[in-house]
Amino acid sequence: MPILIDPADLAARLEREWDAPVGAPRTRVLDVRWTLAEPDGSGAYRDGHVPGAVYVDLDGELADHAAVGEGRHPLPSEAAFQRAMRRWGLRDGDTAVAMDDASGMSAARAWWLLRHAGFGDVRILDGGLAAWRAAGLPLERGDVVAEPGDATARFGAMPVVDLDEADALGAAGGGVLLDARAGERYRGEVEPIDPRAGHIPGAVSAPTAENLDGGGRFLPAAALRARFAALGVDGARPVAVYCGSGVTAAHEVAALELAGVEAALYPGSFSQWSNRFERPVATGGAPGGDA
Repeated sequence: MPILIDPADLAARLEREWDAPVGAPRTRVLDVRWTLAEPDGSGAYRDGHVPGAVYVDLDGELADHAAVGEGRHPLPSEAAFQRAMRRWGLRDGDTAVAMDDASGMSAARAWWLLRHAGFGDVRILDGGLAAWRAAGLPLERGDVVAEPGDATARFGAMPVVDLDEADALGAAGGGVLLDARAGERYRGEVEPIDPRAGHIPGAVSAPTAENLDGGGRFLPAAALRARFAALGVDGARPVAVYCGSGVTAAHEVAALELAGVEAALYPGSFSQWSNRFERPVATGGAPGGDA
């Protein structure tokens, strides 16, 4: 199933569907505006969004903050995520397009969860809102309230690793564990939010931003394959990805899939690991830390 959709292709789909019969499968646009600095993106959404797009609350619908000890953005329960899918108006058979204004960094969380839930056709708007605007396409203001859908969630379609499995992958020869955070966080030079700075021992630095070109779109598949091969992804060993809290790591899972590599997500990510003080943290630029 394709992962990305171009703004022009999305606009053409939406235009064709204006006259679709009632009950026919449609393309549903999910606006996942979110950043660490501004987690509530609803105001920006109301100021201008892709016509027909429904706002998705990443903190409230794509995470379960009642889960204790599972990191900053634990995965929602299957039942809670199904309720969210239906609020967004999703029906089985629809196409879902997740987008944001951050080159897919937060939209990928919705993409990953929908794939994990077994939803058939889900894409990321390549380049996000910036690419939509650059194409001269229209925006709509205000809120969109969708007619409730009937989509079903059945978790388990995407691979996941837990804390112990991530630890094993980081161990010598166990696999490839990629750290999708910025390099300075990996090296332990800065840590804006978690209790300890550094990385999981054995993890390889693979900043998510390096999956993108200068315009904020995913690199071509060949370039992504070369990038990940240089990081030790050889197709023979299992691969998993983490970030700060499991949000931008989903973007790297998408990039790996574009490169033809299946990768697991470690949802707890460094926010879980760094709070387990019995677990070691490495610093410096090498996977095992500086000597």
